[in-house]
Amino acid sequence: MRVLELRALNRALLARQGLLERRDEPVVDVVERIGAIQAQYWPAVAVALWARARGFQADDLYRALEARQLVMGTLLRSTLHVVSARQHPHYAAVVRDSGTASWGRTDAEPPPEIDLLRAELVAHAASPRTAEELRAFVEAWIERHRPPLAEAELAFQRGYRWRPLIASCGLVRAPAGGRWDGARPPAASMAPPEPASASTQEALDAVVRCHLRAFGPAAADDVAGWIGWRTPPVRAALERLGPNLLRFEDESGRPLYDLPDAPRPDPDVPAPVRLLPWFDSVLLAYALRHRARILPDPYRDRVYVRANLQWLPTFLVDGLVAGTWAIDAAGREAALALRPFTPLKRPVKTELVQEAERLIRFLRPTAAAHRVTVDV
Repeated sequence: MRVLELRALNRALLARQGLLERRDEPVVDVVERIGAIQAQYWPAVAVALWARARGFQADDLYRALEARQLVMGTLLRSTLHVVSARQHPHYAAVVRDSGTASWGRTDAEPPPEIDLLRAELVAHAASPRTAEELRAFVEAWIERHRPPLAEAELAFQRGYRWRPLIASCGLVRAPAGGRWDGARPPAASMAPPEPASASTQEALDAVVRCHLRAFGPAAADDVAGWIGWRTPPVRAALERLGPNLLRFEDESGRPLYDLPDAPRPDPDVPAPVRLLPWFDSVLLAYALRHRARILPDPYRDRVYVRANLQWLPTFLVDGLVAGTWAIDAAGREAALALRPFTPLKRPVKTELVQEAERLIRFLRPTAAAHRVTVDV
């Protein structure tokens, strides 16, 4: 079986992510190509797309969200993600069947009436509803129907203002006034464009293919970690899809799977510098011990801040994480500080500063001045 070295895996990842050459497609198609975009830090979504899509403007993202071609909801690993409306039912079904979307927080058996409550709550959210409106609907429903909920479960849910139950309904975020912008993610929620009606097997197979298209070649534990599942059922899905997949091994002997028509460029193809956002998917799409194709092991703890579970924004040199960056927008000037982990060669530094200048102008277009520094 062919062994793929780290550099080959790196170039395959960069090609799929639009990090070798920016993608020249509508924003919805870009999102479907690069995989679900983690969105709990809202400014990261626009930066992720700016890094990957040629000529991207933030309004491209907001228009697609307003048209519900893209949706944002609590999906993989119980975290906010942006995905296409076409792919959302499969992602939502995978989350539904992963166990992480279970609404119950005690060992008490849930009464069957709760399924009716969840269905009626989704119907109530046909138009955007605030968190307070959703909670009020649940309380009124409970008062009206009095389902035999265990007292401990009822107390827990009320203590958390019914957030676990509401989150389990697969709602997506939507601004109450209908307008999206870059200030913050909307607090209101509404029913998704399509329900998560796919069977577990159909949804899992579809999401596995999405992962391979965006991040492959990949192993079963890579996919499982990304979607929040146990590895055995993901491995079974890969075996089920096996006749339509290619197989490789990495240098540690792990079996890797890939789509036949996915790009796997020459490992020596040059890679431009790129600036990536907070929580970027390429850092999270692989099992913890197998991220070296993009994140060198010595730098892992310099990118991940354990104290607050933050993944810092990074930059790539020759396709690998080589430092972090930060923005200081105090006053009228917007500044971006580059923090390389090792000294940069002059041509690389020049290219990186030019890319950072473009990014700071994208992020702070109305600032009176823009400045990029390199912290040594």
